[in-house]
Amino acid sequence: MDGLGKIFGRNAQLIVLEHLITNRGMTTYLSGIAEATGLSHSSVARVIEPLLDLNIVKEAKLGKQIRTFTLSEDNEVTKLVMQFYADLEKILGE
Repeated sequence: MDGLGKIFGRNAQLIVLEHLITNRGMTTYLSGIAEATGLSHSSVARVIEPLLDLNIVKEAKLGKQIRTFTLSEDNEVTKLVMQFYADLEKILGE
C-alpha cells in the first residue's frame, strides 16, 4: 500500500489522485485512468469531478466526446499535495 493509502485509507479519489501524481506531465483519459488503476470507468468519472472543481486536474476535450486530463502542476493546492506525497514517500521508504 502506498504512503497516502496508509494514512488516509484507499478510496477511488485517492487512487486517481495518486495515479495522476505519479504520472504527472502526462495527459490521459478516463478509460486510461480506469485501466491503470483497476477502477471502473464510472468510478473514475465520479471522483475526477471534485479534482476538476478544485483545479487540481485540468481537462481538455478532443473532439466532441473525448475528455483528457492532466495534473494541474501550477495550482498551489496541487503543489502542496505533490510535496506532501514526495516527503511521505521518502519517510516511509517507498
